[in-house]
Amino acid sequence: MIIWVSSFYTQILYRQLFQLSEFFRDTLKPMASRTLISVEEYLRTSYRPDCDYVDGEVLERNMGELDHSTLQKKLILHFGIREVQLGIRVFPEQRVQVNKTRFRIPDVCVTLGAPTEQIFTKPPFICIEILSPEDRWPRIQQRIDDYLAMGVPYVWVLDPAAKSAYSVTRAAGTNQVTDVLKTDNPSVELPLSEIFT
Repeated sequence: MIIWVSSFYTQILYRQLFQLSEFFRDTLKPMASRTLISVEEYLRTSYRPDCDYVDGEVLERNMGELDHSTLQKKLILHFGIREVQLGIRVFPEQRVQVNKTRFRIPDVCVTLGAPTEQIFTKPPFICIEILSPEDRWPRIQQRIDDYLAMGVPYVWVLDPAAKSAYSVTRAAGTNQVTDVLKTDNPSVELPLSEIFT
């Protein structure tokens, strides 16, 4: 009796394991290898929303949620009404070629004066990244490093969920800011109380 019960349950277990193995074989496919494309192909292709291009790989950006969009709108309005006064221009989601094989699309960038390039190859004055819930700091740090290596003097990272902000410069590194994000030469200020309300 004990042998028969044990054998019975063993058969059920084997049958379930077999069904599971069939399920995984049919549903889980091997991970596809990355497809690399040329810079020329990236520049000829339209992406909705636009994607970063890093060393041959097209990378999607996290965005599109209410908090992200609201903060992006507030930044554009804040800088937009100050363009003439400060001698700046503000651009949402502008392609920036940070080096020969990398293109980044900051959520917002600010330039001194009016650029003439369709794709910026000269460093913007400020690149602003707005965090989405899916963003992780190591990925954001890669973007920051690309901007700084290009020569962008100021990189600002804003987290709408935590209502926190960081200023990153080559000289000072990464610093959390609790009141006003600022630049020098020229002086551009962004009071956090204006955008996190």
